[in-house]
Amino acid sequence: MSKLSEKFFEVTAHEGVVSIMSWGVEPHLVNTWNSYLVVTDDERILIPAYGFRKTQKNIEVNDKVKISLGSKDVLGYKDYPGTGFVIDGSARYLESGEEFDMMKSKFSFLTRVLEITVDSAKQML
Repeated sequence: MSKLSEKFFEVTAHEGVVSIMSWGVEPHLVNTWNSYLVVTDDERILIPAYGFRKTQKNIEVNDKVKISLGSKDVLGYKDYPGTGFVIDGSARYLESGEEFDMMKSKFSFLTRVLEITVDSAKQML
């Protein structure tokens, strides 16, 4: 059963900020862009990471993350302009392998790939 809806993919097709919350050593929030998200066939979310060092330290202690993303260009509930999602999941970093290489070819700046396995995705707005 799919955890990521058609509306989620509509949101990711538009630019917007993605916030990634981690907590392990200390709560930390980092941002990236909708256009940087790559969703695998099995619905893992891959994100190019250059910085994200505090996030990595947190994930080494506690792999749970929350991400929030949205777009004002996608209609939400009751046809209001704008919608978004809050996603709960677990994360790890990829530093080699086929998916790392694929991401490196798309985003030459990355040093690692943040992989998020989605536990739930809730539409907000």
